[in-house]
Amino acid sequence: MDARTQESSRRQRREGPRISREKATIKYMILIYCKGIHKEGPKESGLCPECRDLHRYAMNRLTFCRFGEDKSTCVSCPVHCYGPDPRDKIKQVMRYAGPRMLWSHPVLTVRHMMDGRKSKADLPS
Repeated sequence: MDARTQESSRRQRREGPRISREKATIKYMILIYCKGIHKEGPKESGLCPECRDLHRYAMNRLTFCRFGEDKSTCVSCPVHCYGPDPRDKIKQVMRYAGPRMLWSHPVLTVRHMMDGRKSKADLPS
């Protein structure tokens, strides 16, 4: 196993259910957005290159979130760790995919809404 694979598996072991759920949610949101907006036909990962880059960026940010398992949803977070361009793009994705998630992934949607009820005051500083 090379160093990169070892680091990746170490991160996955540290990852709890909250971060895993958030990663699954954003993955499906980006997939819904890409299929609905870009419509470029079949791709090996199901995502166009632009959406694949956004997905990688989001996964990296979630992996290294300073709040870890105690995090709120990103919209409620006091720390904006996304750069300006990815933040604008992820807002577009969420506006488009959010309402559609209810039909395609209702459990993830409800869990995400419940996670969003955690207030900023509940977050560690």
